[in-house]
Amino acid sequence: MRVSLRHPSAINLRPGRANAEPCLPALPMLSAEGPRVILGGHQGSDGLAVPVQPGTRSLFGPRGACLASEAGPLFVADTGHHRLMIWPSCPDTDEQPAEMLIGQPDFRSEGRNAKGAVGAATLNVPTGVAAADGILAVADAWNHRVLIWHGFPRGSNQPADVVLGQADFAGGLANRGTDAPSADTLNWCYGVTIADGRLFIADTGNRRVLMWNGIPERNGAPADLVLGQADFTCRDENAGQGIGALGMRWPHAVVVADSAMMVADAGNNRVMVWRSLPRVNGAPCDFVLGQAGPTHQEYNAAAYYPTAATVNMPYGLTRLGGRLVVADTANSRLIGFEADRLAMGAAATSLVGQHQFSDKGDNRWAPPCRDSLCWPYGVSACGRHLVIADSGNNRVMLWEAAS
Repeated sequence: MRVSLRHPSAINLRPGRANAEPCLPALPMLSAEGPRVILGGHQGSDGLAVPVQPGTRSLFGPRGACLASEAGPLFVADTGHHRLMIWPSCPDTDEQPAEMLIGQPDFRSEGRNAKGAVGAATLNVPTGVAAADGILAVADAWNHRVLIWHGFPRGSNQPADVVLGQADFAGGLANRGTDAPSADTLNWCYGVTIADGRLFIADTGNRRVLMWNGIPERNGAPADLVLGQADFTCRDENAGQGIGALGMRWPHAVVVADSAMMVADAGNNRVMVWRSLPRVNGAPCDFVLGQAGPTHQEYNAAAYYPTAATVNMPYGLTRLGGRLVVADTANSRLIGFEADRLAMGAAATSLVGQHQFSDKGDNRWAPPCRDSLCWPYGVSACGRHLVIADSGNNRVMLWEAAS
């Protein structure tokens, strides 16, 4: 049975909340019918999650998913099972089984790097996934690398064509085993984005975002630009300075749209925004969302309850039509901002996963239902589809935009 998401016409706050906000309309962002398809998320008869066994229909803490086109294929980073699940066509029914996988010898197996050596078709905590123009990129976070396929895989365990962050496919050490990073190393890289022929990697452990001006075609190719640090050799939190417009603490996702660039800086509880694509290393952002200014970093603006203008560890970002969608992960919700009205500390106008902007709580403090969320880590958009990696519920949602 589907449970319709309620979009209240006004936000009525409970009394006694320190961060009370005006009553604002919540504009519908996704279909009120709920997700069109849910993959994974098995529950017992009591409504609670059951132990997750690897199979063609199960997912364990997926942190990233994307559609290459509205017709497919669909790629899901099944993070806890250390594998990439592939549906060649866009699924149209709940629990539809995956047809291909990368990272394990079969659908019943699990384990980091398939319990063997690092290779061109192994994974160790895969997270971010990006697919565009026939290119597939996967952030293989705990192997400290990004794998690239020039052409979507045609069968299970097709080896990647290119590896970044390591000199070759056998490498798996942070910053290639050195203390300092460089333009060709990675450390706990969690996010990857392909946009306008460029590649962006959220190099989370090095507290920076790297950009390649084209899709690399050789192993270990160095990045062309770095943000979050003044140069390629620093990895200090917030660039070794006080929190501000330059440094980052836990960058996790990147969006590029309409020549603007946004970074989900989860550790500083904010989204950094550049009005135009940066052209020099260490370019400071123009403004932030989620905080009153670039020198603030407390979750929910130092309050327990959220508002339409605050966030708590935002890990995911995407652009859906005219909205910037933020996976406000620790508040277990998605919030949508009008893309043409972004400004310092702007308030979201759309809400998914909670009944009102002042609410928080995994699955609204109840057993999971079709329209609830529990620590959504990744979001991606393709046409009218929003793909949500609802990690805490061990599932992926395909949800259409509101009419």
